[in-house]
Amino acid sequence: MTNALMTDLYQLTMAQAYGKTGLADLEACFYAHFRENPFKGGYTIACGLAQVLQFIADFSYTQKDCEYLASLTTPGGQPLFEDDFLSSLLGLELKVNVDAISEGTVVFPYEPLIRVTGPIIHCQLIETALLNQFNYQTLIATKAARICEAAQGPVAEFGLRRAQGPAGGLYASRAAFIGGCSSTSNVEAGATFGIPVSGTHAHSWVMAHNTEMEAFRAFCQVYPHNAVLLVDTYDTLAGVRNAIIVAKEMERSGARLLGIRIDSGDLAWLSIQARELLDKAGLSYVQVVASNDLDEYTIQSLHEQQARIDLWGVGTKLVCAWDHPALSGVYKLCATRAYNDTSWSPQIKVSDQALKATLPGLLATRRYVDADGIFEGDMIYDQQLPPQDHLIIDSHNELRRKDLSACEHFDLLEPYIKDGQMIRPLPTPFEAQANTRENLARLHPANKRLLNPHSYPVGLEQQLFKQRDAILRQAKDIR
Repeated sequence: MTNALMTDLYQLTMAQAYGKTGLADLEACFYAHFRENPFKGGYTIACGLAQVLQFIADFSYTQKDCEYLASLTTPGGQPLFEDDFLSSLLGLELKVNVDAISEGTVVFPYEPLIRVTGPIIHCQLIETALLNQFNYQTLIATKAARICEAAQGPVAEFGLRRAQGPAGGLYASRAAFIGGCSSTSNVEAGATFGIPVSGTHAHSWVMAHNTEMEAFRAFCQVYPHNAVLLVDTYDTLAGVRNAIIVAKEMERSGARLLGIRIDSGDLAWLSIQARELLDKAGLSYVQVVASNDLDEYTIQSLHEQQARIDLWGVGTKLVCAWDHPALSGVYKLCATRAYNDTSWSPQIKVSDQALKATLPGLLATRRYVDADGIFEGDMIYDQQLPPQDHLIIDSHNELRRKDLSACEHFDLLEPYIKDGQMIRPLPTPFEAQANTRENLARLHPANKRLLNPHSYPVGLEQQLFKQRDAILRQAKDIR
């Protein structure tokens, strides 16, 4: 369980300041979004919502937490936090509402993914943990989806030993499964999340025996129904031939070798040679497993070289998000209102960098689909300004517009938490993985290309576009 102290210090100092300056009762609306698809891709897979929701539902400060905060001092030696503020934390119960996009949904830059409303102090205190869980898992789920799309077959996640620490490894395994991986080598992830675990053996098993043949025979005697033999400890094709001898011996005892694994060398050439040897021996059921620093680009290249690989083991470049180490996810204030007021006042962050300007209002996302169920575009709108038509306008280029009136539509944000209490079950990894699979099937192939993918249309509803423009002009004193 994530502790309430997993936050940035300024969240707590702001919380105390809100109370001392009369803003404790101000209600706020924040939204989480990201600024660019990772890996130069055409889509992103939302992930990490279950941990965000559980963190909010379990949120509390213990006596020990408050004692630690009481020990913090300013540079001049004065206590940083006052006793009254720490007492308020000790009894704090979050009263936030959370609407979010379900895990496994295909999402795109700038659209609201999680919307949080409630007392501004409560909304502020959950920001850091929310982004920590959602950013990382979304990044890894997206990488996994790209790898699985390229693999066109089962992918086992093998990355724990290279992950960024124990927690990174645990949640990488979860996110990789949601992104499409069939299993993980991470036993803790299997126990925690109920996802399938798989594995073979290491080179050390072979090296611990007098001969490779002896090692293979011993392993298959212990695991006659679950044996995949690593064949590249010494000479890969010699290892394949030894595996064939053992597989034939297993057949005579009523068992079957599941597969062989190649972890080094020219995977395309070696897999082709291994497949020929296995088929010639009547072992067409024995699968060829490949590993060795794979990613979506390597896997795509191997397919182009006609590699004969049935299952892929992917580790380092998946769990470390090798070529894009962080998602550009942010959490921004978009509206405020006085306590018990009925209407929201839109708020906006104006920046000298156009890409960092935020959107104002009680934001929501609507998705449009064509007659075949293929995603055609997304509309961001203010719930206080219900859409009057189906025209979307690019937030950064007013000339880029798309009329989606010929399409059906549905809203992506769904209510998960009301007044701090969960109102629907947490999504399971299996449900989220199924959602990923369905969403990717409904995304146009041009948006899924690894190289120069087509840009998916996301735009603002006309009234929101005008509202944002008016607020920006007022802030910049432009007439």
